[in-house]
Amino acid sequence: MELLALLTVLLLAHTAAYLAWQAVSRRRRACCYLLDYACHKPSDDRKVTTETAGAVIERNKRLGLSEYRFLLKVIVNSGIGEHTYCPRNVLQGREESPTHGDALEEMDEFFADAVAGVLARTGVRARDVDLVVLNVGSFSPAPSLVSRLVRRFGMRDDVMAYNLSGMGCSAGLVAVDLARGVMLTRPRTMALVVTSESCAPNWYVGTDKSMMLGNCLFRCGGAAALLTNDRAFRARAKMELRCLVRANIGAHDDAHAAAVHREDADGRLGVSLSKALPKAAVRAFTENLQRLAPRILPARELARFASRLLLRKLLPAGTPRNKHAGGSPKIDFKAGVDHFCLHPGGTAVIEAVRKSLGLTAHDVEPARMTLHRWGNTSASSLWYVLSYMEAKRRLKRGDRVLMVTFGSGFKCNSCYWEVTRDLADAGAWEDCIDQYPPETLVNPYMDKFGWVNDVQGQGSGFVF
Repeated sequence: MELLALLTVLLLAHTAAYLAWQAVSRRRRACCYLLDYACHKPSDDRKVTTETAGAVIERNKRLGLSEYRFLLKVIVNSGIGEHTYCPRNVLQGREESPTHGDALEEMDEFFADAVAGVLARTGVRARDVDLVVLNVGSFSPAPSLVSRLVRRFGMRDDVMAYNLSGMGCSAGLVAVDLARGVMLTRPRTMALVVTSESCAPNWYVGTDKSMMLGNCLFRCGGAAALLTNDRAFRARAKMELRCLVRANIGAHDDAHAAAVHREDADGRLGVSLSKALPKAAVRAFTENLQRLAPRILPARELARFASRLLLRKLLPAGTPRNKHAGGSPKIDFKAGVDHFCLHPGGTAVIEAVRKSLGLTAHDVEPARMTLHRWGNTSASSLWYVLSYMEAKRRLKRGDRVLMVTFGSGFKCNSCYWEVTRDLADAGAWEDCIDQYPPETLVNPYMDKFGWVNDVQGQGSGFVF
């Protein structure tokens, strides 16, 4: 009996030790560090000036006066400047007849700049990369773009490669989530996340107003980031991922149809943005924040919100104390977040999120300046916003950064980072960061096309 009891104790002790080791091991594998990232800066000969934008619009002889004024009004109210970039085929006047080669050339230029750049900056060899996750929403050739990337950089035969498409502007964080998920099962993994969008074959040349908006705000760009769960790189990493939350409300018909890549009545391909989009965005945003808040906010803020909400429900509506409380209580996200990295989908997107979260002009400055300098570069936009914060030396060790992005589906994704060291790399902003923010944000399109604001009807800035 004593021997049996001893064996039982030893077995239980061994089991406890094993479970403890598993828990520690799981925590070690669960870490995810952002080693570095690089944003694509296309060549200056691809910039879209006011003259270029006007010429592209005037080339489309299908446009009537109503459509012409509509497009000009959207550009004037878009919030973008004269330094965004577009594909070469559009600059060359071939937007109506793009080739497969045009799309591949756009991607190759991006690979040569951003992907090669992040590898060079970190000193990581292409053959040291264990995992590649690439997302380009509306261009999916065969072989896949991720295979083209593997071949271009001579990666190992056993590299894990994933190619995401059709995910829209929120795909950048979907790619990060996929990389993190793979790393949960593989210790000491080096992951390359590559995110961009293909504009060359997707320039809309029709007259459907719901499909014309994209041409005014979507611009060329892209980013590449290196992530790892190897703790040996922690001292070199810029940030550590603490939380990532995804919300997809595509089960609702109106949300699923809010942003659709489709043909118009004349068979011309483009992205249609419906009037239901703002409502879908609010719903997805709310779903995401409800799950995010308990994970990132301090207990005192959650308790404050819960007590005020309960008090408001318990007290009669007409009591003085209830009236003094004002409208519905709101969670103060600034209690747990130092910097807000918001998707610069358009001026209305930024303003809507600012009001929802109770943010200041300083909080949304990175998103607004990114929209002005780079336009909406789809899923890669968040990395330009983050780069602005770093270039402005806002990111200090211990700071908490919240990324929020929206996309077709309809989706709202968010992730929460902790800065692991003081950051000061200007990246793609290096040659212009001293010019931002300007005392007055000059709108070059207002001088040339400002007369359209006198025409009845407003162009929407609510673009994803």
